Amino acid sequence: MALVIAIDAGTTGVRSMAVDETGGEVAYAYQPFPQHYPGPGLVEHDPDEIWDATVATLEELCAGLRALEDGQTPTVAAIGITNQRETVVAWDRRSSQPLARALVWQDVRTASRCEELQSAGHLPEVRQMTGLVLSPYFSGTKAEWLLRHGGVPASADLALGTVDSWLMWKLSGGAAFVTDPTNASRTLLYDINDGGWSEPMCDLLSVPIRALAEIRPSAGRFCVTADTTALGPGIAVSGVAGDQQAALFGQGCHEVGMAKNTYGTGSFVLMNVGDRCPEPVDGLLTTVAWDLGSGPAFALEGSIFATGSAVGWLTDILDGAADAASIETMARSVPDSAGVVVVPAFAGLGSPWWDPTARGAIMGLTFASTPAHIARATIESMALQTRDVVETMSAAAGREIAELRIDGGAAVNNLLCSIQADQLGAPVSRPIVTETTALGAAMLAGLAEGVWSSAVEAASVWRLDRRFEPSGDQAEADRLHALWRQALERTLHWSPGEPRL
Repeated sequence: MALVIAIDAGTTGVRSMAVDETGGEVAYAYQPFPQHYPGPGLVEHDPDEIWDATVATLEELCAGLRALEDGQTPTVAAIGITNQRETVVAWDRRSSQPLARALVWQDVRTASRCEELQSAGHLPEVRQMTGLVLSPYFSGTKAEWLLRHGGVPASADLALGTVDSWLMWKLSGGAAFVTDPTNASRTLLYDINDGGWSEPMCDLLSVPIRALAEIRPSAGRFCVTADTTALGPGIAVSGVAGDQQAALFGQGCHEVGMAKNTYGTGSFVLMNVGDRCPEPVDGLLTTVAWDLGSGPAFALEGSIFATGSAVGWLTDILDGAADAASIETMARSVPDSAGVVVVPAFAGLGSPWWDPTARGAIMGLTFASTPAHIARATIESMALQTRDVVETMSAAAGREIAELRIDGGAAVNNLLCSIQADQLGAPVSRPIVTETTALGAAMLAGLAEGVWSSAVEAASVWRLDRRFEPSGDQAEADRLHALWRQALERTLHWSPGEPRL
């Protein structure tokens, strides 16, 4: 039995998963790594801690596989990598040592720089060239900050990469400095029309183009492993995609108009729009969905910054709510949120607002409000933010979505799924394997190495667990959405001032 191993380097931890040719999970391991918050709005990771977590999961995974195989080492056909996007890692190619902490996608320290660039009139060219907006969310201004203020020297040996590049550098023993178009298209440094690094954007942000990785198709041979992990040497790393594009692939959304939402730390709605790059759409991003070697497919994306992390925040501050399941139990104990609205703009708001100055709020509190009402309002906020994005996306694409496929940690929350179906007025479909981010990376790698003969065959491993239909009470869904929009508008343009470094 040939296996494909997926390494999913997320925002709060690394998971490694082995799947077989049916797409079934054979073994799994997870290792969290620390989050560093040096000040308000500042989020950092230690690259070595990401690598250490990766090594630990591969050790655990290999031990589990050997136990299943009576002590024999199983055949690994390929490795796929998927990763938190936009996070920037800087390291020295001679020593392989990080030069600074990685700046995470949630970090908003470059908000004023983005405002400066927008005031100078650069937004139209940025939108047209990159498909993105001027936001601290993306990698480019983070790389610029590291070079200007983070003590990172612009030497000939500098490597500026996303997390996938860092992991492949380490897995290959420093032999490969590579990335794929899905990750490159999230940097503000990639020309989405021409399919390569953009000299004008690199010049605008003073990022040396020589410090950027070689771009290769998402399905294809990137490198082979050195003897740096329990996997051993000589295994091909043959599939790479940013986490949200990997989830789109893993959900089998290969037809134009198919859409998925991943409920993770944030939520990310992607719609397949085919092989022609669309014109920029207000409130949304244009991104490369994948490249199987014959040219890119594209997606419209709505990026929501805080959904699962809002539930995590709530578990920290509410006594007796030890985990996400407890939050769902609390939320189910009341019939509605009794007018309470939670706007989880902890790191600003993403699509379709793109306001880094927005801040979180709880509104509609009365003496009758309880933690259960706040818990329900927090879950509702996940579905309401998704509705805002889907409505913008449907208007841009000129088509209503027929179905939303969902995945991620919070997809197991049945209350959330039911509320989401009501808010969209469309079915919500949850697959048996909700770790479709890792599954998508495995599919890309297996496709490159012949485990699956075609993308259609790879997509056939998708299996439905449960389909949530709308309740039919659209008036109540619209009432809740109108209250949400009223609360959300009060959190915009909060102008909290610059984060202290």
